[in-house]
Amino acid sequence: MLSGVTIFCFAASYSVVLILEISRLLFRSGVRGAIMLGFAAAGLFAHSIYLYHRAMLSPVAPLSSMRDLLLVAAWILVVVYLYLIYYHPRAAFGLFLLPLVLALLGAAAWKAGSQPVVLEAAAQIWGLKAAQIWLLIHFVSILLAVVAVLVGFAAGMMYLHQASRLKRKLPPLRGFWLPSLEWLQRINGRAVVIALIMLGIGLLTGSILNQIAAPPRAGRMPWHDPIVLSTLVTFLSLLVAVTFAALYHPARQGRKVAYLTVVTFLFLMLALAVAVGLFLRTQHGALRAAGRAEPGTAAAPRGGTP
Repeated sequence: MLSGVTIFCFAASYSVVLILEISRLLFRSGVRGAIMLGFAAAGLFAHSIYLYHRAMLSPVAPLSSMRDLLLVAAWILVVVYLYLIYYHPRAAFGLFLLPLVLALLGAAAWKAGSQPVVLEAAAQIWGLKAAQIWLLIHFVSILLAVVAVLVGFAAGMMYLHQASRLKRKLPPLRGFWLPSLEWLQRINGRAVVIALIMLGIGLLTGSILNQIAAPPRAGRMPWHDPIVLSTLVTFLSLLVAVTFAALYHPARQGRKVAYLTVVTFLFLMLALAVAVGLFLRTQHGALRAAGRAEPGTAAAPRGGTP
């Protein structure tokens, strides 16, 4: 039964929810909210089953591939969406969050590598069982950084739209209600700080793992690798955004931080595009590929891990 659930199943449910969100702009309905929640909950349930099934396929290093990172990030975004519409049922959060969810699912289905990390082989190469813990910390921190940037991007886009409408004294669109600028600014700021901390941890643990894999047993990934450079640029843009938020007066920082969050989002998309192999060659993931897989486990291709 578990293997019968595919990405298309829950992606279709989320697509229906997005269509219903768009329909708010066209007409009113008394039952639309309940239908939206039903489809979103059904999609999340199928999504959870799919992730559980993938975790069972690789019990040693569950959900450790690039595809898994994108799928788990999409799952967390859906949870955030359901949480937000529970407390703000009138807000059009879905118009900003659900396209990001569908984009992550599309990248996971068509581009991202699905080979999990072979931890036993890596441990044999490095001679350190602690590599498992470091790898887990690296994966989780990068995952949370991705989610935080996406949430910050959505909040930033809502802030810029709301600020532009108020500046021009335009009436709100029918069915397109958004929270206050203060609320959006607070969410955006918190998301940027969380993303900065998590990405910093991810870079630190990635650097440690890279140093452990010393020649001649496995080659180190160079600092000029495209995914390393794009991740560093993303980190620096987050640092600039946090600095602006700390130095500028609260009344003036909102728009600037929102713009910087959008720029950070673009850098993150570049890093993910490199990670899934959309363009440019990267040695990321080569450390585990260099290891000797256990019997019955294929070695992963280069660039297959986050």
